[in-house]
Amino acid sequence: MPTDCISFQNSGYFTPIMIDYLNQDKNLKTFYNRFPNIDNFKAQIAEKQKNYLQKNRIVLVESLKKQYQNFNVSNLTLSNINLLKNSNTYTVTTGHQLNLFTGPLYFLYKIISTINLCKELQNVYPEHKFVPIYWMATEDHDFEEINHFNFKGKKVVWKKESSGPVGRLSTIGLESVYTEFFKHLGLGENVNTLKKLFSKGYLEHSNLANATRYIANELFKDKGLVILDGDDKDLKQLFSPFIKDELFKNTSFNKVTQTINNFKYNVQVNPRKINLFYITDSSRERIVFENNTYAVLNTNVSFTKEEIEKEVDNFPEKFSPNVITRPLYQEFVLPNLCYIGGGGELAYWLELKSFFDAVNVTFPVLLLRNSVLLATEKQVQKADSLQLSWQDLFSNKQDLQTAKTNEFSTITFDFNSQKELLKSQFEELTKIASNTDKSFIGAVNAQEKKQLKGLDNLEKRLLKAEKRVYKDKLNRIFLLQEELFPNQSLQERKVNFSEYYETFGAELLDKLFTDLKPLEQEFNIVVL
Repeated sequence: MPTDCISFQNSGYFTPIMIDYLNQDKNLKTFYNRFPNIDNFKAQIAEKQKNYLQKNRIVLVESLKKQYQNFNVSNLTLSNINLLKNSNTYTVTTGHQLNLFTGPLYFLYKIISTINLCKELQNVYPEHKFVPIYWMATEDHDFEEINHFNFKGKKVVWKKESSGPVGRLSTIGLESVYTEFFKHLGLGENVNTLKKLFSKGYLEHSNLANATRYIANELFKDKGLVILDGDDKDLKQLFSPFIKDELFKNTSFNKVTQTINNFKYNVQVNPRKINLFYITDSSRERIVFENNTYAVLNTNVSFTKEEIEKEVDNFPEKFSPNVITRPLYQEFVLPNLCYIGGGGELAYWLELKSFFDAVNVTFPVLLLRNSVLLATEKQVQKADSLQLSWQDLFSNKQDLQTAKTNEFSTITFDFNSQKELLKSQFEELTKIASNTDKSFIGAVNAQEKKQLKGLDNLEKRLLKAEKRVYKDKLNRIFLLQEELFPNQSLQERKVNFSEYYETFGAELLDKLFTDLKPLEQEFNIVVL
């Protein structure tokens, strides 16, 4: 069984908008800047160079150095941070929530795609430098989305109340999660590594942002990954003119609304009049303009126009972008060329191009992250013995069952030839009826429908009977498919990396770094 790739388009797991984007369909041309191929980065670099402020580099580097205080920073990561001062240095960025213990597997794939793309760009454009960035979504407040991960079919949950930005959330209470998680682990050096990573990350850091930084840094510091927390006063100060624009001019609302009115796809996000939150350590609430006043929902906080402008000047860190304005914040403060994300993320980015144009910020190249199916050698051998291709395993269960039953059986289930013969016979009967007594035509047609329906029923019953004959073999197929596609879903969205790290250790990351080629845009099958 070849360890081949499945194209995203043929995998069955991507939406029409992503398939059209990958196919460079003309319907989407106006919604993005440049398509992600290596040659297009030359023009992207030139555009960003003209449109990025040198002063932003100085603030960015100082903010990163502050954020990395008290962390063990690799020489390569430190070098990358310092390189950001230089006008010939650019970034490739991915973003992700602060999921407990990294959450689903695709956390790894996003970051590895980002690091590997920087390597490719460095080879092709050696006169420039490229730095991989992981933008932590520290200001998100949907704790229910991040407070768990799955391990061997069990859901490991951090039970805690939270309503503010998750990055500021205290890690108190994670001791019990640590105890519960490691009840399910075995023994060995890889398990000891996982225990150390979890305990030092969550039990030795006071908030979730620092804990996540520790874990991501330990996994990727030797590759030079730079981790950025946007919940930063100095970076928000840079962004403050756009915060004021959002409050007073509603540019994002106007431009994104125009865009989605011309969209031929499902709209991923709808803009609000003001796409900002007001945050404290314990709350993140929307800002609305009502009755000539700027009010913070679900609080007693409100401002006049003059007061809120002063608040932005003095406390920019209290203003938090939402899904519409966060991409702009990122692209303004970073010398960024490319954003790497999943299909859902890129779908909402495609709504933002006209907004970026209106405020004169370069829109990044959008790259669909690598997707991966991890399989063990044993699973590959099972697939071979069951005569399965990778495309078979990507099929939905019902289609796979029918296809394999047809393949295994020596009986023909396709009664189309019999149906065509029956139709021709009834055509003759219809002619006879029309030449004798036309009142019989209705009876002839009714009989034809009845007999065709009878053939359909025989076809289904025969297929059902054959499925029973091959039940054992089909069940083994479905068992393997369930191992690889839990609950008929993508493995990368369900399984935590620790499930594979327990067995394969550092080999897991090494193999991914070797196999993942971000610009090829195919669903990788990686055999461990």
